[in-house]
Amino acid sequence: MPWFDLPEEQLRAYRISTPEPDGLDAWWAARLDEARAAAAPPTLTRYAEEAYGPVEVYDVEFSGARGDRIRAWFLRPASPDGGTVPVAVTFIGYGGGRGVPYEHLAWPAVGVATFVMDTRGQGGRWTVGATGDPGRAGDGPEYPGVMTRGIARPETYYYTRLYVDAVRAVEVAAELAGVDAERLAVCGTSQGGGLALAAAALAPDRVRVCQSNVPFLCDFQRAIGLSPTYPYKEIADFLAQQVDLADEALDTLRYVDCALLARRVTADCLISVGLMDEICPPSTVFAAYHEVRGSKEIAVYPFGVHDLPLRHHERQLRHLRERLA
Repeated sequence: MPWFDLPEEQLRAYRISTPEPDGLDAWWAARLDEARAAAAPPTLTRYAEEAYGPVEVYDVEFSGARGDRIRAWFLRPASPDGGTVPVAVTFIGYGGGRGVPYEHLAWPAVGVATFVMDTRGQGGRWTVGATGDPGRAGDGPEYPGVMTRGIARPETYYYTRLYVDAVRAVEVAAELAGVDAERLAVCGTSQGGGLALAAAALAPDRVRVCQSNVPFLCDFQRAIGLSPTYPYKEIADFLAQQVDLADEALDTLRYVDCALLARRVTADCLISVGLMDEICPPSTVFAAYHEVRGSKEIAVYPFGVHDLPLRHHERQLRHLRERLA
């Protein structure tokens, strides 16, 4: 894979040029207030105790956008002194779902609980999901996938719902028994990395650490004109046919652009980028990184594509334990 984006020295100076919508904070506050007003209490059901032993695993349902019930896993390690433990809220990459608890044992292995949010309407491509995307009829034409679902208006756009789900996941995880709400992190890769940024931006009082790997959903207007592959290409393909919706679609994307939302992030951030990543172009990742106002660092992998070396996962473990110990 070639280097196709800006040289690294230019990436370190690159800034998003898309203007932020007027009243963005109030707009998001209204979406979140609506979800909280429709919320029912979460339910937790103990899962496969005979398999996971000292790690308590729960099958969770909680209320996300519009009160829709969202599935999750909650894995809590045994606390040696019976006290509370930090928690990492984990988000999943595009096309995947929450999978099975076995896939999420790394955090409990180092003493950190994890709350793994399922992704509504996904979970059929590379790991299983259990949550649909109800009530989407009438949202208009769409390209197969979810990138253009309801894209004509920010109120109906798929990612508006998903970002609200992510914030509600943070709020629910912070209130669970055995969790220290003052030591809460969000983390994810690709789409999950974008959701981690969105949750940190929209719940800054809750999120202390944000780990966002090769984040998707950043600097949309550059990404859809630069990335030669999917998922961003879903939008380009859609607008090649739905030419009358271009202005409305591009306006909608400003409301969910994580490079714009990142201005609200106050958490301690670790962001990663691969300079050969065609799925999430490096300039779009740097666009989000530069807008973060809290403490931050970026791991740059010059030969990295849309993947991470295992050494980076060790860096994540150290980063989280140092900040949430």
